[in-house]
Amino acid sequence: MIPSAPLRILGLDPGLRRTGWGVIAVDGARLSHVAHGVIAPDAAAPFAERLLVLFEAIGEVIEAHGPDEAAVEETFMNNNAASALKLGHARAAALIAPARAGLPVAEYAATVVKKAVVGTGGADKDQVGFMIRRLLPTAGQTTADAADALAVAIAHAHARKARHMGRVA
Repeated sequence: MIPSAPLRILGLDPGLRRTGWGVIAVDGARLSHVAHGVIAPDAAAPFAERLLVLFEAIGEVIEAHGPDEAAVEETFMNNNAASALKLGHARAAALIAPARAGLPVAEYAATVVKKAVVGTGGADKDQVGFMIRRLLPTAGQTTADAADALAVAIAHAHARKARHMGRVA
């Protein structure tokens, strides 16, 4: 029997100024770091061009790292409607790019992501970063955006495992 290759998951933490991305490999219960980074379009560029930069850069990440699935953090409620709408556009780019590449795309609330990584949905960014360094030691230092994206990928890995266990039982 030929062993199967580890599953690669792309996690995305969308933002118009900074979109974090992280790729992990899942082999059974073992998680390992593949790559991470941040996409930061020029803040002075027109809105449509910034969205295009996000879309194309996510496509380049997919091409470079060959994920099998993608997961995107859902938008939290924002009191500023204009900001929420712009974040929604960035999320759209983060959802469409992997879908266009043929990847299944899942979405997770920030509280679900934090609970999967830290154990509580109310964790702050420092706690998430701390746990990413513990869970994926080869990732080294990460920015908050990249750590959040890796956390989204881990949450997806846990959710996949839970769904699989539910079908087996």
